[in-house]
Amino acid sequence: MTNKAYKFRLYPTQEQAQLLAKTFGCVRFVYNKILEERIQIYEKFKDDKEALKQHKFPTPAKYKRDFPWLKEVDSLALANAQLNLQKAFTNFFSGRAGFPKFKSRKAKQSYTTNVVNGNIKLADGYIQLPKLKWVKLKQHRQIPVHHIIKACTITKTKTGKYFISILTEYEHQQVPKEIENVVGLDFSMNTLYVDSEGKRANYPRFYRQALEKLARAQRVLSRRRKGSNRWHKQRLKVAKLHEKIANQRQDFLHKASRQLANRYDAVVIEDLNMKGMSQALHFGQSVHDNGWGLFTTFLQYKLAEQGKKLIKIDKWFPSSKMCSCCGRVKASLSLTERQFRCECGFVADRDINAAINIKKEGLKKLGTA
Repeated sequence: MTNKAYKFRLYPTQEQAQLLAKTFGCVRFVYNKILEERIQIYEKFKDDKEALKQHKFPTPAKYKRDFPWLKEVDSLALANAQLNLQKAFTNFFSGRAGFPKFKSRKAKQSYTTNVVNGNIKLADGYIQLPKLKWVKLKQHRQIPVHHIIKACTITKTKTGKYFISILTEYEHQQVPKEIENVVGLDFSMNTLYVDSEGKRANYPRFYRQALEKLARAQRVLSRRRKGSNRWHKQRLKVAKLHEKIANQRQDFLHKASRQLANRYDAVVIEDLNMKGMSQALHFGQSVHDNGWGLFTTFLQYKLAEQGKKLIKIDKWFPSSKMCSCCGRVKASLSLTERQFRCECGFVADRDINAAINIKKEGLKKLGTA
């Protein structure tokens, strides 16, 4: 079975928006309550793992006696808050994540509910959700009839917009694609990537373009009295600017990854640590602006849908220092050197040379070199 999610804009009524706000708050409350108890148990038994495992997570039902207003919201949303915390602790104990933290009111407002006995349905521009009944939505594309709805995640953005992500399940036997066309991508701070054929993504750097406008809006916000009507209006302006930048970036990355996924049977990239790169090289704004991590996520699932492959090579592979003509590796290469020159006489753009090397290394991993 394969999963696929569909995201749509929701338009709740004022009454439904109030219930959504209550649900977001209750989910956060239950999460924090369970975490509070788990921290006490962890502090008491952290040196005895077996004793720690014997203490089960409390369920939301435990708190409904003392806090009866929890009964007003979707019980499945509260149950998912418990499951999310359990997953956070599992990741912590396995070393994949840090210790779980309390959720703040300023954090992302969302909750997940599941399909039980057909309680979630789509019909004529509306979706039926537990407790909310029928909510209007903008369904800009159809969900195939053979896709079965499994769960829904409702989210409210900083600008007050509501979205729903509908998780579906369907039967699909993926047939691996015969690999013929392969391309290597070298990460580029300015253009997102340069491929082994010499083409550049030419990323518009949306954040940089809006930086002056954003700084001006944030300066105005800093002069407003926090909590006042004018402060809330200006906060909304700043949030809308950030949302526009994020939407522009996501739109560009979706289109760029789609073009690559349709054109090539395999794409080869380096397995880069973007967080470490932004901190070590002091290129935080440039690294985070182009969204390389998001781009590779899009690319991976778009290729997988067609039975194609995304190949990741070791981040320590000397793609920039190696000559793509003779294979000689330079001892050092500064970031200011934009032309690669080898003793064998080969001269090429530094990024194109690196992309060719990445492609060659990917072909070796595929066993077709």
